[in-house]
Amino acid sequence: MEAYLTLWWVWICIALALGVLELLAPGFIFLGFALGALAMAGLVLILPAIGIPALLALFAILSLVGWIILRFAFRHQSSGARIVTHDINDN
Repeated sequence: MEAYLTLWWVWICIALALGVLELLAPGFIFLGFALGALAMAGLVLILPAIGIPALLALFAILSLVGWIILRFAFRHQSSGARIVTHDINDN
């Protein structure tokens, strides 16, 4: 089972699965993890001889970085609600 984590296509499958989970639970919960898994696919493709504990630690770090980037990218996203400052009953 541990040998599967050293294959790049497994990380792509994990990223796709996490992307589908994000569609079911919106709010950018799983999207950071999906970005981390996608980055891990590239990392495993370049450096295939990384140990399993190092892979999992790098996945955690890359997922955190991906989540922070998404947080900054979508910080000013509006919900579409209008803020009312004037009451129509006041004259």
